[in-house]
Amino acid sequence: MLDIKRVMASKPRKHEQDPLLPLTTPWGQRIVEGEVPGRDILPEHPHPQFARKSFTSLNGWWEYAIVDTGSLEQARRAWDSSLPPDRFDGRILVPFSPEALLSGVDRQTQPNELLWYRRRVLLPEREQASDENGRPGASVSDPLASGFRLILHFEAVDYACSLLVNGTRVCAHRGGYLPFALDLTEVLHAGENVLALCVWDPSDRGTQLRGKQKLEAGNIWYTAQSGIWQSVWLEAVPTRHIAGTSIKCDADAGTVTLVNRLSCGGETLTVRIFDEQGELVAMKRTPVEASQAANPAMTRTMTLQVRSPNLWCPDSPYLYRLELLYGADAVESYCAFRTVEIAADAQGVPRIMLNHEPLFVRGVLDQGYWPDGLMTAPSDAALEFDIRTMKDLGFNLLRKHLKRESDRWYFHCDRIGMLVWQDMVSGGGPYDDWQTSHRPTLFRSSWNKLPDDLPEWYDKLAADDPEYRREWTSTALGLVRRLRSHPCVIGWTLFNEGWGQFESRRAVDAVRRMDPTRPISATSGWYDQGTGDFFSVHNYFRPLAVWKDPAGSKGTAALDGSAVRTCARAFVISEFGGLTWSVEGHCQRARSYGYETFERQADWQEAVHVALAKADALENEGLAGFVFTQLSDVQEETNGLMTCDRRVNKLRANPLTADADEPQPSAG
Repeated sequence: MLDIKRVMASKPRKHEQDPLLPLTTPWGQRIVEGEVPGRDILPEHPHPQFARKSFTSLNGWWEYAIVDTGSLEQARRAWDSSLPPDRFDGRILVPFSPEALLSGVDRQTQPNELLWYRRRVLLPEREQASDENGRPGASVSDPLASGFRLILHFEAVDYACSLLVNGTRVCAHRGGYLPFALDLTEVLHAGENVLALCVWDPSDRGTQLRGKQKLEAGNIWYTAQSGIWQSVWLEAVPTRHIAGTSIKCDADAGTVTLVNRLSCGGETLTVRIFDEQGELVAMKRTPVEASQAANPAMTRTMTLQVRSPNLWCPDSPYLYRLELLYGADAVESYCAFRTVEIAADAQGVPRIMLNHEPLFVRGVLDQGYWPDGLMTAPSDAALEFDIRTMKDLGFNLLRKHLKRESDRWYFHCDRIGMLVWQDMVSGGGPYDDWQTSHRPTLFRSSWNKLPDDLPEWYDKLAADDPEYRREWTSTALGLVRRLRSHPCVIGWTLFNEGWGQFESRRAVDAVRRMDPTRPISATSGWYDQGTGDFFSVHNYFRPLAVWKDPAGSKGTAALDGSAVRTCARAFVISEFGGLTWSVEGHCQRARSYGYETFERQADWQEAVHVALAKADALENEGLAGFVFTQLSDVQEETNGLMTCDRRVNKLRANPLTADADEPQPSAG
């Protein structure tokens, strides 16, 4: 039965665009007040699963300029060929986007504009010691000396960017959610070097991946942002170095398999594995012939045996430390042993099995937005705070919604023991409200009647641009490749509520080929095509219940006819809740958006506890897990378990008076 009252309360509302109230988190407040110098913004290693000591953060103050090209089409043509402007507008605090309060700019860039960054980097004449914090301008080894290469890393730049180094254009990159790296050794010189980055972002005026960003933000859509939004860093590596590694742990066999990409041959590759007590539990050495140096894609696969490995789980997130040595190159990493699958329990009910035991998933929707940093957390401690707070509230999973988080977030989930369902990033053309919202909300029968693999239907779900479809596919596979070594990630969600959905069965096959170790939710919400490992529904407007899978109980096959599932799909409620309570002084807008509004804290708390209890009770009826909306308030949405500034935990007995409600940011 449809709850019409809640449906009407959730109807998106048109309203004037007004600025967000300037709220700060406790960590962001320290930046605003100058307690954290610009050079100390997010100084931790950005990639803990592949870390060298020889890295230098380039976060901090850069120059910026916003240049009007006259039109969106002109900006589209100019971003990869323009030269830097003669004058810059001021300073921007990287890695915060110009739209974020913490950037120091706090201005929305437009699709007809180019955003320029400039940073001067000093390299030494000869080898000298780094300062105690490895600041830019101090040598991390001697990157200009023979035998070393200098790599520049951008963790994320939204959307298209072109880099000039000392006036020479060295790259053009598209895609706002995956990292990229450049070997700049040949274009750098001793003394001052100038990096100039040009960025163009059409936001929702284009079809590229953008998640929840929208120029006219409101309701469930958030401030569009552009430019650098994750860390920038330099790394000095030996000429003979490990270019990357992929880690696969087989908990049943007790093996760790590493596929190592090498820049060239001529050294011995050594891998060591240590337990949490620091004891060496496995080691292997493999000489690599110098004659193979001409092969740029050379790899070495190494399998090591760990006897009776300790298994990773939320209650005991056991991590093994890895040490990879290749000549003068040394890389630190880590791994964990655990299995995850969909299998029938003793009663024949499809369940999520972690380490071959049924696990009931109690999740929270995590948008990954902050009032002061937008998609960029104000500090590493802030990332950790969100994870620990949700675990303390009794949840064991976070559904990372329509964005790739910084690598450090996954690292914290790994070590704290928080499971993750990872969404792919949505995109495509303008969404048709009837197809993606009104129709499926009103008519549940429509959920299985829209085919997503017929070209004549692509436009109904905003997937008619072939360039978008190519970008979605390459980014999804790139995201899987980037995150598949993290034990916390136990599943992939491909499409959400039909936004840019297309050929979900083919997408499932492609992701499963790259990562056969994790279950896949093909469609979260509606427009299910009977593929993947979950029947995954959103239920904001009907009584919570376990629904019959329209795909039936038989296994399905891949497009090539091979078997891919041996039991029925698990039933999950991948979104529900959305209960709204606004805490005065902790909201970014005077108005709020949600599915049911409460005026009193006690009434809201009771409603949340009742909703969670109803979901918990469905475990006995066949529910495999749920995701409650949501971790925190976000802009107009005030349906979070915390306020958007993370200063009030709404589920505490007296969140406005208890001393413990004020999160304490760590010095690190």
